[in-house]
Amino acid sequence: MACTSPLSLYPHPQVGLRNQSLQSLALTCVVQFAPLPALNCQRMRFRSIVRFRTFVIKVSSSVEGTRPRPVGSRRIYRQSQVHAPLSSAPMKQIANVVGPFAVLVALTFVIWKLVEKLLVPVPKPLKSSTVEGQLPSQGLKWSFAAGTNLMSQLGAKIERQSKHKLNEFARELRSFPSVDMSGRNFGDEGLFFLSESLAFNQTAEEVSFAANGITAAGLRAFDGVLQSNITLKTLDLSGNLVGDEGAKCLCDILANNSSIQKLQLNSADLGDEGAKAIAEMLKKNSSLRVLELNNNMIEYSGFSSLAGALLENNSIRSIHLNGNYGGALGANALAKALESNKSLRVLFLFSF
Repeated sequence: MACTSPLSLYPHPQVGLRNQSLQSLALTCVVQFAPLPALNCQRMRFRSIVRFRTFVIKVSSSVEGTRPRPVGSRRIYRQSQVHAPLSSAPMKQIANVVGPFAVLVALTFVIWKLVEKLLVPVPKPLKSSTVEGQLPSQGLKWSFAAGTNLMSQLGAKIERQSKHKLNEFARELRSFPSVDMSGRNFGDEGLFFLSESLAFNQTAEEVSFAANGITAAGLRAFDGVLQSNITLKTLDLSGNLVGDEGAKCLCDILANNSSIQKLQLNSADLGDEGAKAIAEMLKKNSSLRVLELNNNMIEYSGFSSLAGALLENNSIRSIHLNGNYGGALGANALAKALESNKSLRVLFLFSF
């Protein structure tokens, strides 16, 4: 059955797309069909009505005012983001981390300066003295009573170090046959301490106490020591200002000594009185072999005393009198004594 009917259709609908940022808009596409006219058929006539139908299309839009991206735009966008330069977001993160730390450091520095000013006292300038030529006291006052000995005040501080050194010297006296303690400057007190090591010493044969600041008072330390010691053969006291008094004290001790064979008193500040004391000792002592009295102040009177001792002593072998002031008369006195002395072998009389 053939039928014809004019079909009147509206043009195809246009789909309008509008993009709005960050939202999905619902776009409506309407297709309208006109009512169909009555179809001319032989046996039936009917009217059909086509209802309007509405199609809703949802399109995801991009930024408003731009065209829709093609299908492959997402891949291209992702690739472009890989090679894109660093954005400002990491810099903001770094600033968020570094900023509080910098503030903390600055605050700590300020607090430290405040504490330093509070704790460290500011030195006050010294007040000028009211008396012209007088130095400021600086808060230190000294007061000394009459007869105060500064060495006694410092003795407590130096005593420990001195005793330590003297103990070392005493060990040397007990350990070696020849001990040189010259120039140690231990003085009279040190000699008293060391003399105890010589009392019953059986090791040291030669001991030098030269140039130690020993005086006549210190030589009393040998009293009782040299009488009991039978080992010591050489005693050197040169360079100590023992003087005539010290010579007298020492000679009284050595008068009955039987071990000392060499006595050295060079540059000991001896004079004629000291020479006379030595001469009296030679008349009694029979063990002394060498006597050194160089560079003293012995004159003719002292030479005469020594010459008289040679008339009675038969054990002395060598006498050193260089640098004294006996002169020709003193030498003549010794020459006459040698006529009767049979023990003396060497006599030094060199003078300046």
